Amino acid sequence: MELQEPSISLERYWTIIKRRWLATLFITVSVFVVAQLATSLKKPIYLAEGKLRFHRNNATSSMTGLGTEISRLDPLIEMSNPLTTEVEVIRSLPLIETTINRLNLQDSQGVPLKIKKFLNQLTVKEVKGADVIQITFNHTNPKIAAQVVNELIKIYLEQNVSSRRAEAATARQFIEKQLPKAELVVRKTESELAAFKEKNKVVSLQEEATNAIAVIGDLQLRINDTQSQLANFESQALIISQQLGMNPQQALVATSISQISGVQDILKEIQQLQSQLATRRTVLQDSHPQIIELQDKITSLNRVIDNRIVQVLGKNEQQLKGNLELSTLQQSLASRLVELESNRLGLASQAKSLLNLQFAYKQRLNNLPRLDQQQRQIDRKLQAAQSTYSLLLQKLQESRIAENQNLGNATKIAEARIPDEPNFSPLISYLSSALLSIIAALATIYILEVKDKSIKTIEEAQELLGMTLLGILPTINNLKPYMRKKDDLESYQQRVVIRDFPRSSISEAYRMLRANLNFMSADKELKVIVVTSSVPNEGKSTVAANLATAIAQMDRQVLLIDGDLHRPVQHKIWNLMNNQGLSNLIVRQEDMTTTIKKIMPNLDILTSGIVPPSPASLLDSQRMAALMANFSDKYDYVIVDTPALNVAADAVTLGQMADGVLLVVRPGVVDSVNANFAKELLAKSGQNVLGQVVNGVILKNEPHSYYYFTKEDYLQPTHPESVETPLVSNRAK
Repeated sequence: MELQEPSISLERYWTIIKRRWLATLFITVSVFVVAQLATSLKKPIYLAEGKLRFHRNNATSSMTGLGTEISRLDPLIEMSNPLTTEVEVIRSLPLIETTINRLNLQDSQGVPLKIKKFLNQLTVKEVKGADVIQITFNHTNPKIAAQVVNELIKIYLEQNVSSRRAEAATARQFIEKQLPKAELVVRKTESELAAFKEKNKVVSLQEEATNAIAVIGDLQLRINDTQSQLANFESQALIISQQLGMNPQQALVATSISQISGVQDILKEIQQLQSQLATRRTVLQDSHPQIIELQDKITSLNRVIDNRIVQVLGKNEQQLKGNLELSTLQQSLASRLVELESNRLGLASQAKSLLNLQFAYKQRLNNLPRLDQQQRQIDRKLQAAQSTYSLLLQKLQESRIAENQNLGNATKIAEARIPDEPNFSPLISYLSSALLSIIAALATIYILEVKDKSIKTIEEAQELLGMTLLGILPTINNLKPYMRKKDDLESYQQRVVIRDFPRSSISEAYRMLRANLNFMSADKELKVIVVTSSVPNEGKSTVAANLATAIAQMDRQVLLIDGDLHRPVQHKIWNLMNNQGLSNLIVRQEDMTTTIKKIMPNLDILTSGIVPPSPASLLDSQRMAALMANFSDKYDYVIVDTPALNVAADAVTLGQMADGVLLVVRPGVVDSVNANFAKELLAKSGQNVLGQVVNGVILKNEPHSYYYFTKEDYLQPTHPESVETPLVSNRAK
């Protein structure tokens, strides 16, 4: 199925071309001749050509490394070609205007050449596969064509260099404005760093941290050693204090007292007196004068000692009064205790100093990360400021050098030369004219098809109406050469072909129509059939006459009624008088035996009779309904020929009295508007539409060949006025 659709479309297009071949041929030839004539009258056109080559960077910038960013040829948008941008620059209005003014270009009337016309003569394009742009200009004067190309290239190169110098100058001016600001930022940041170091006593935080860690470790060792010695001294002092029964302070006082001059002598004297007193008491009483004298001497000596102690030690003499008499060992221990206490106090002070110093170092060390962070921030600011300042200085030098460079990234590789021969090719001229004529022909076909609203093919009739296709009736023009009488076309189309040419393809088509109606009557009997069309001249009367004849040939009693009271034609088809007919039966109720005429075996005809002034009122009457019922009882089939639906509603009226309506459609006669009107009218009135019969089909206009004809033998016509007719065989493709 996928392979058939393109062939169907091509076949349909070919059918349209065959239908419009005359207009197509006329337009094609006319346009071709006019195009060739116009080409021959034109002046010869000369084409001059020049080329530009582009580099990503110019040679000077690449070698020096200065100004490379200014002269760099890069696209702004990804996947775009920078040469396309340069093409548009070359075609820009400023360059075109400058070229026109420098060369003083004028048109044929002596007026300065318009930019639009200049652009029509100018072609700027990229050379595929190369970084080259080709510039061409056509003109009737070969010298002017070459001058225009060379001048345009010259102006573009000047503009290319000047634009890059302008970019460099703009960059230089900007840098010169920014450089003092960058220098000021550097100075401020340097001052901030110096103030930070001075405030926080910072020389090198890294070295300071390393030294601080080493010092803290050394201090810790010294503290540990000091605390160890201190513990040793405290232990010794505790033991001696326990032995002496005094604390280090008391030992210090005792040692001090022992060092007072005369005290030891007095103590020795007191000891002697006490010895004498003890000896005397053994023999004397306490009241004895010697005992009292010895006691007084001891008291006096004690008072002297107290005075000496008060003079030396002050108020502490009372608590040390009982410890004045120390042995040599005790004095030595007391001295040792005093020495230990002195050493302990010294070590304690030393340990405290070391701890304070260690705490100071640790506190400084703890502050170093914060100071380091602050210094790093300031260093980064300074480094960024210095980097910006250095970069600006460098770019200032680059921009000054780039500003003085006179090279762009485009070079002329081929200047335009004066062409010797015109840019003319007969083959191209013929092809252009042929193409133009074909386009004009296709446009003509399209316009004619769009404006033509008529139904042209069987497929269009099926798609538009959506009714069952009961029969396809070819045109009878093929039989005209074999008719004896030279009838006009109208009378020829009204002949009963199935009677006169029973072996023709048209007769077979009517028999096929009859068979299709028989198939439809299998479920419901079809006796009364109304034949109508959308518009006049679709051949409905001919179809009704031939259908009635085809049914009668099957030994069925058939009545053909001419129900077209507007323009009756059945009496002309059968060559009968029309003085009596359907209108007479309705109005005067005449005898049917005299009104109905027998024209051939099994076929009777009731002509229209006298045309009444109001056909619709006659047909839509009880009398007509009674007649239709009577005819249905008396005959096997009743075929009613009615007027077209766009002429009168008689077919709708009679359709209500019939078993079905048969719509005749003729391609080339009926249009889509009237066909849709007929379809809607039949649908709204509730008619039993049996289907459609496509009449007068011209096979060459059909995209599909439903029939093909071959001359096999000659027909023996049964009608007395007919002559031998060639056999037309009917075969479905």
